[in-house]
Amino acid sequence: MKALTTIQSRFVPVNIENIDTDQIIPARFLKATTKEGFGKNLFRDWRYYGDDESKTRADFPLNRSQFDGEILVAGKNFGCGSSREHAAWALADYGFRVVVSSFFADIFRNNALNNGVLPVQVSEAFLQRIFLQDNNTELTVDLANQSITINSTGEQETFEINSYKKTCLLNGYDDIDYLMSIKEDIKQFETREA
Repeated sequence: MKALTTIQSRFVPVNIENIDTDQIIPARFLKATTKEGFGKNLFRDWRYYGDDESKTRADFPLNRSQFDGEILVAGKNFGCGSSREHAAWALADYGFRVVVSSFFADIFRNNALNNGVLPVQVSEAFLQRIFLQDNNTELTVDLANQSITINSTGEQETFEINSYKKTCLLNGYDDIDYLMSIKEDIKQFETREA
């Protein structure tokens, strides 16, 4: 995985509550066994009319040129529904490194963290302040300090993250990479306990 320390980026607003994993990546696209290629079908049924990619829904933020960036800002209860890991794969493959919401489904949160996507849970009031910003506003997400800032106003809020997952994201580790990083400590422990 790619290390994630600080992301400063414009954001893509999807101000919809209860976005479930079938809306993030519809079930008909779950046939692949690798993580690549899911981004093109991210929010597929909201981005296009039917299966024709030439018939885009002009009002959906991912189809509007004024919205871009590595941060997706979504309404409350993001990632609910089935436990498909493909939802995190689709977000990462599209280019999102961070998803901001006022509430995440637990399974989605873990799948995102395991795949290098940082879920940043903020208060509902802070989330609504982000949605009020214009499309040129940048957000800064500082993982080391566990903070998110609206750059244009200076407003800031902190967020919680599991310390192990924080270490993994900061270093670009998956679970195996983490174990390899402490290999010498494991060897020393085994020697002491033998």
